[in-house]
Amino acid sequence: MIDQSLMSDMLSPFWVSIKLACVTTLCLLLFATPIAYWLAKPNRIKAIGRLKVLLMGIIAMPLVLPPTVIGFYLLLLLSPSVGIGKWLSEHNISPLIFTFEGLVIGSIIYSLPFYIQPVYAQFLRIPQSVTEVAHLLEPSRMRRFMKVALPQARVGIILGSLVSFAHTIGEFGVVLMIGGSISGETKVVSIAIYEQVEALNYEAAHMMSGILIIMGVVMVALIASVSRISQRP
Repeated sequence: MIDQSLMSDMLSPFWVSIKLACVTTLCLLLFATPIAYWLAKPNRIKAIGRLKVLLMGIIAMPLVLPPTVIGFYLLLLLSPSVGIGKWLSEHNISPLIFTFEGLVIGSIIYSLPFYIQPVYAQFLRIPQSVTEVAHLLEPSRMRRFMKVALPQARVGIILGSLVSFAHTIGEFGVVLMIGGSISGETKVVSIAIYEQVEALNYEAAHMMSGILIIMGVVMVALIASVSRISQRP
């Protein structure tokens, strides 16, 4: 049997992981959706088109780089001696490394391509006729985005949100590098499982892994259902 203290130690990382996934997904919804819309808009200016290609390449870097590499450079960037961390330190603002806020920044960067790609693809699928009619009926770009583009891309937005949420739940390398393992603050479930295995506490590791597998199956089923809807003509 697993005692209550160990059960509490097991539940806390799940709560941190779910909270991190929710905050990360919400941030991506608010900030990455307009970016995906801008990237998907056709452009006649070659310089802007090349800029978009470059930005797409930068966004896709987490797909090819090891998580520890991204986590390492984020650790340097957020540390008090250089980059953003130095600026925060000079202005008497608490550093972001080994904090939940730092985890959110790392998760947003690492999950960005997993959200951008399906949303970008869905914006590309908006018929040209719909865009032309929207230009005629609605002069405001913001209203066209809110009333026309977002409803047309809702399937991609849902799919991107589900993929990003599931991806954040399973993060390990990035969150370990910039968050460490502070109980109740930065210790996510993947780190907790690693620590249980290191301590040879396989019973707890099995239980936590089993819960993650169940969550993963549910998320995969949801993603597959939404993906099937997105492929309908």
